[in-house]
Amino acid sequence: MLDRKATRQRRARQTRAKIAELKAVRLAVFRSNCHIYAQIIDASGARVLASASTLEPEVRGQIKHGGNASAAALVGKRIAEKAKSLGIGQVSFDRSGFRYHGRVKALAEAAREGGLKF
Repeated sequence: MLDRKATRQRRARQTRAKIAELKAVRLAVFRSNCHIYAQIIDASGARVLASASTLEPEVRGQIKHGGNASAAALVGKRIAEKAKSLGIGQVSFDRSGFRYHGRVKALAEAAREGGLKF
């Protein structure tokens, strides 16, 4: 039987294959128990164009703990600002095999409010 991480990675591969087929810029999200990370990756998948996480000093000063929904919303807002400054408005959301609820959902909704379309 596969463990939970391998199962999540299998789901992530399926999503990433579809996004690569569409040749779209993607917003990739990763969450650990203590932090959440977001990256905007170019259509070829070779370069990270922008990133935001709860580890950044600007974000750390505003949050008490990096592993909750309010911290994820702050990261979502930051990644949307960075994308807008690069002229990126349309992305594909890559939730990396995580369920779309809780922190992942909070980050996505904050990024949408920040002006990203997906």
